[in-house]
Amino acid sequence: MRFERRDSVPATLTVLAPLGAVLAALVIAGGLIALAGRNPLTAYGLILQGAFGSRLGLSETLTRATPLILTGLAAAVAFRARLWNIGGEGQFYIGALAVPAFGLFPFVAGAPATLAITFCLIAGALAGMLLLLGPVLLKLRFGVDEVVTTLLLNFVVVLFVSMMIDGPLKDPLAFGWPQSVPVPSSAELPQLLDRTRLHAGLLIALTLPLAVWWLQSRTVFGLQSRAAGLNARAAAFAGVPLGRTLTLVACLSGGLAGLAGAIEVMGVKGYVTTDLSPNYGYAGIVIAMLAHLHPVGVIAAALFSAVMFVGADSMSRALGVPSYIADVIVAMSLLTMLVAIFLTQYRVRR
Repeated sequence: MRFERRDSVPATLTVLAPLGAVLAALVIAGGLIALAGRNPLTAYGLILQGAFGSRLGLSETLTRATPLILTGLAAAVAFRARLWNIGGEGQFYIGALAVPAFGLFPFVAGAPATLAITFCLIAGALAGMLLLLGPVLLKLRFGVDEVVTTLLLNFVVVLFVSMMIDGPLKDPLAFGWPQSVPVPSSAELPQLLDRTRLHAGLLIALTLPLAVWWLQSRTVFGLQSRAAGLNARAAAFAGVPLGRTLTLVACLSGGLAGLAGAIEVMGVKGYVTTDLSPNYGYAGIVIAMLAHLHPVGVIAAALFSAVMFVGADSMSRALGVPSYIADVIVAMSLLTMLVAIFLTQYRVRR
């Protein structure tokens, strides 16, 4: 038995591979639920009911999916060009911190809502962009592995955020609780549904994957970034400016992760704390792989993860199964997806 690389990947196989990977992950996790003495079908039904069965559940699922779409898109953009951005968590936090910091300027706090929201979103995106540019420049100039630098920067940024919200940006009205000054009221994102946390950031998160898909498939920059990801040496031989291309990819990837943090703090929390993100940056890596690095597929992958996380809480209360089963399902989906990707590229020969 040997593995032989396919000359071309059928379109049907590309579509069915992620579905098969998710189904395999659900079957494996179902075995764990059965070992806990519960019916897997009942558990999955309760997960769907908790995620979509009520107005509150649906709104919470979409709210949870919003930052996951953006961090997943940030990872997919970078990975497509073989720029291994593992720093989405740090870029998320620095983008979130930029909003209250920028909101201290009088021209932002006193601006009309449209301008204030635009200024703060740009500030968050620029903060995430600048954070990723450092590791990329080190990679291009000295050959430093960006996996190490971006990963370590996550911890540096969280400590920096902790210092800022306990120091210059600490809210004096928080009774000593470590949180930043609040986002200016003019910069808060409008709510889409009354008495829910669903906000207009969802519309931004749904629009950007389409824009990135167009950028990657219809522009010279998109062609160059995909060529760099397929074979950097061949791309350089063909005249692709690798340094400039990777720098632009870093700006786009870091900007998307920083934008996710800005949207989360402007639409949901209203201020920055060190527990703002339940690992959105790291989850973005899983989502990018589940989407097979396709920008539009990121939406479906993020929605799947949000359904698992939101619905698992409801299922856990009803059946007594730990809600950590959601993390198991998402992690197992990543492993099965890696196998599915391999099988789409290779066939088994005797």
